[in-house]
Amino acid sequence: MPAPIFPFRPRPLVRPRLRWAAALAAALLAVPAAAAAQGAPAARAGANLDVLHYTARIEPDIAAKTLRGQVSIRLALRADGAQHLEFDAGELEIDKVSEHGQALTFEKTEQRLRVRLPKPGKSGERHEIDIAYRGAPRYGLEFHPERGEVYTIFSTSQWLVCIDAPSERASFDLTLTVPGGLKAVGNGRLVSKSALGGRRDSYRWRQDQPMPSYVYGFAAGRYNEAAGTGENGELRFLSAELQGAQLRRVFADTADMMRFFGRRAGIRYRGPYTQVLVAKTIGQELDGFALMSEAYGREVLEKPEAQGLIAHELAHQWWGNMVTNLDWGQFWLNEGFANFMAAAYLQHRYGDEAYRERVDGWKKRVDKLRESGKDHSLVYANWSKPSADDRAVVYQKGAYVLHLLREEIGERAFWRGIRTYTRAFYGHSASTADLRKVMERASGRDLSAFFARWVDGAEPAPAAAKPEPAK
Repeated sequence: MPAPIFPFRPRPLVRPRLRWAAALAAALLAVPAAAAAQGAPAARAGANLDVLHYTARIEPDIAAKTLRGQVSIRLALRADGAQHLEFDAGELEIDKVSEHGQALTFEKTEQRLRVRLPKPGKSGERHEIDIAYRGAPRYGLEFHPERGEVYTIFSTSQWLVCIDAPSERASFDLTLTVPGGLKAVGNGRLVSKSALGGRRDSYRWRQDQPMPSYVYGFAAGRYNEAAGTGENGELRFLSAELQGAQLRRVFADTADMMRFFGRRAGIRYRGPYTQVLVAKTIGQELDGFALMSEAYGREVLEKPEAQGLIAHELAHQWWGNMVTNLDWGQFWLNEGFANFMAAAYLQHRYGDEAYRERVDGWKKRVDKLRESGKDHSLVYANWSKPSADDRAVVYQKGAYVLHLLREEIGERAFWRGIRTYTRAFYGHSASTADLRKVMERASGRDLSAFFARWVDGAEPAPAAAKPEPAK
């Protein structure tokens, strides 16, 4: 997934919504909760509320590259006295905000929507805010009229008024209206598909598992389709350019990847999974499906071993979607993990040499960061408008550090730690401190020196050799 291109502010609180994995999970999850109780900054949108569910209706105009939308946001207040609610709203134009038919006062400032409640609320008080909006997104939603195609790309608040914070999880009900004859995919289970007037089709999906909003999305186009069978659900492959037989070749190893990641995670993937080749993207994971480019699909057709991106996006279904970085400053827990796990799959599929090739590439990039003075702690205080070097820290250095940790504590302890970490935080957000604690328990070792050097610190550039004195 590409790095966020707009600023986020960290949210320290993890809302427990699913069962813990066991006593270990309870102990580990107490760490971020304690940090929240100590009063960390809460300047982000939605810090004073807990979103429970979104119900959205979206109608994109592919030819005009615009959209109209409505969203109902069911939420609970976190504290007494709250009278203003803030949501992330990108560059969307807000037409109306109401609750139970009563218009509410609002203002749009930069990329935030600020809504005033009629009176101060109480902690735990429930509200359902209805918002009508429209827009012509410059990013976040890709329109390709020549292909009759539309699909979402990070970030969600450019097409849906929501809370962007990765630790804010909610269930999601999406109704998408598109021109008749298009095939579509969205989050969760398909509840219905119906034909509307004006040669339009309506798709409705329901995602019952609370998820962070950045993995909400959809894609629709004039797609060819092929099917496969995963370990615990159906596989679906879509492309406007490739035919069914070609699609089955491109994604021939998807089921094997699912089995591999499920074993490494200690949790099997359940439900359907769709992989879509779209006009252009560097790759995007979403809940229950992934987007990759048509050009990449053709590359895999010619060179089957070039399937690292397929593995990367699928790995996110565990590390990113279900175990999510606590805030954007700890984005490496999503992307470094997905990079590393993709390489681990290539090692399983093609042998040690394929893995070493990835590791060598990460090391070269880390060395370049050091030499240019651009190395950085894996945890960022402010992940705002990240540079290419910042992304290299998160993606390449993050993966390299996991490789070094694997070598440091050994195969058995490392993979035992990965399983424990995944099970403990499945359906929740995690921090770097959580990962360290799990790995210390798995290995029976104090890893403070390792984390201080490779995770928390930045390696200095090698000192230049002193010139020999002139004779």
